[in-house]
Amino acid sequence: MTTSVTAPEATLSTAVPEPTRPAPGIDTDRVAGLITQLLAELGEDPTRDGLTGTPSRVAAWWNAFLSPDDAAVDTCFTESQLNGQLVIVGGMNLWSLCEHHMLPMSLQVTAGYVPDGEVLGLSKFGRIARHFAGRLQVQERFTRQLFEYLTGVIGHEDIAVRVRGTHLCMSMRGVRMDAARTTTLQVGGRFASDPVLSQQFLTLAAAQ
Repeated sequence: MTTSVTAPEATLSTAVPEPTRPAPGIDTDRVAGLITQLLAELGEDPTRDGLTGTPSRVAAWWNAFLSPDDAAVDTCFTESQLNGQLVIVGGMNLWSLCEHHMLPMSLQVTAGYVPDGEVLGLSKFGRIARHFAGRLQVQERFTRQLFEYLTGVIGHEDIAVRVRGTHLCMSMRGVRMDAARTTTLQVGGRFASDPVLSQQFLTLAAAQ
């Protein structure tokens, strides 16, 4: 979902930061062997019906998850008449993995910015978010990485990123609170200095 409302103009430019990349493709045969050992240590029989192909499937998933698409972005469009709008892109739901317990976390991402002569192709927001989610993560770092990369791509700091996460490490272990949610917010430029613009973003982001 994309929402636009009017806001004052913005300036400033920065270079695109180099994204921190996850490790390249893994040794799936070795990982499958380790999963086989884990199943045995957990009291399972890796050779029984239902488990015979599990180690290979798990290894293939790890390899795919840790090899997300490149976040390279080159699709910006000149739109000088849109200077001063607030553009919000929401509904970006994706999965990452908590690096503390290696359990999934479901992340709902909303990003907003004020165009300054150019607009970023909408699908690029999702590609960038998926790139940084495809690794062992913490939500706080993910939010900052997404913000910093968008700052470089868009060329200024009038950007806000809000992430709302459900963490299985809190829902299915530890305190086991299914309804617990974690919200992180990273803002820059006028989103940090203009309370009206900030409130507009927060209000619209909550409605995504």
